[in-house]
Amino acid sequence: MFSTLAAPLRPLLRLSLVPQIAIGILCGIILVVISPKAALSVALLGDIFISALKAVAPILVFVLVMAAIANHQKGQPTHIRSVLVLYLIGTLVAALVAVIASFAFPTTLTLNVSQASGNPPGGVIEILKNLLLSVVYNPVSALMEGNFVAILAWAVGLGIMLRNANDTTRKLINDLSDAVSGIVRFVIRFAPLGIFGLVAGTLATSGMGALLEYAQLLGIIVGCMLFVALVTNPLIVFLTTRRNPYPLVFTCLRGSAITAFFTRSSAANIPINLELCKRLNLHADTYSISIPLGATINMSGAAITITVITLAAAHTLGISVDFATALLLCIVSALAACGVSGVAGGSLLLIPMAAALFGIDADVAMQVVAIGFVISVVQDSTETALNSSTDVLFTAAACQAKDASKA
Repeated sequence: MFSTLAAPLRPLLRLSLVPQIAIGILCGIILVVISPKAALSVALLGDIFISALKAVAPILVFVLVMAAIANHQKGQPTHIRSVLVLYLIGTLVAALVAVIASFAFPTTLTLNVSQASGNPPGGVIEILKNLLLSVVYNPVSALMEGNFVAILAWAVGLGIMLRNANDTTRKLINDLSDAVSGIVRFVIRFAPLGIFGLVAGTLATSGMGALLEYAQLLGIIVGCMLFVALVTNPLIVFLTTRRNPYPLVFTCLRGSAITAFFTRSSAANIPINLELCKRLNLHADTYSISIPLGATINMSGAAITITVITLAAAHTLGISVDFATALLLCIVSALAACGVSGVAGGSLLLIPMAAALFGIDADVAMQVVAIGFVISVVQDSTETALNSSTDVLFTAAACQAKDASKA
């Protein structure tokens, strides 16, 4: 009987996450138009999804960062140092672009802040003070309360200490990381239902104007990514190679960004990038390391997403952000982006870490994360396209600069 009832849903279940989320958004809008009262009743699905994200995000950050550091191979070749420098510069510049765009086009969101707790800091000095206090915060309490700065500090510390552990211990940590990532994937598979409830409940309460907020937020994020891909990344390449960067830029966008846009996974796009590097006649000993490494740590698109959405939350709560604090946010966003999980929407789950800089409550931060999933139909694809194509672009720039210096 169950199989008979489930039969009509099988074609829907075979779809990937992106079209399922799009269908969830559409169904939420239709339900609001037909019956606002019914839309309010399904808002519970959105609340459950937000609660699930809130529960899994602290464990995800703690385990993934600890495992990444603990399993880092000692004596890694240093001939890719210039590529790593470009990765870091590109990510920081992307975060700075996102800050400028967020100040130029401030966005506010419809959030339930009636039960929010926490006080916004008075300035960068207070933020630095809170950061130092968070470093020595009780790790168990940090996991329970969602104190992401403390979670990150303890994860880094334990990861460094565990680098000297035996292979069995490090394999156990890696297996634990895979298990937590699996749980996150399971939670995210329910995103279409959660977003259906979130969209229906938000629009029934706040009206269709909330859709304009989502569109503006998405427009700023995508605009920043296009600016980075077509302006700042070419400028970085020019300063590195002293050549016209655009032939290389467009080659990387055609050869890498298009496939990454549809696969929505930097890891899945690694073979495409390796083949592109081979066609560009780059050094095999460089790109064989830099491309897989870039799929993990070169996340300029993620830095943009984290920065824009965090500042949107700050603007919504009326938190004043000065220039020094914005620069600090750039650094935090860039570092957080380097730890983005390999699952779809991984950058969204690190937003609470950046939001903690401004004293934004975890409940409010997770509402913002849920809104991020609403726009992820376009945002995540664009982010992956930028991240993956930049891996090849900066690898090629470093190799060309190296060849020019030898000539």
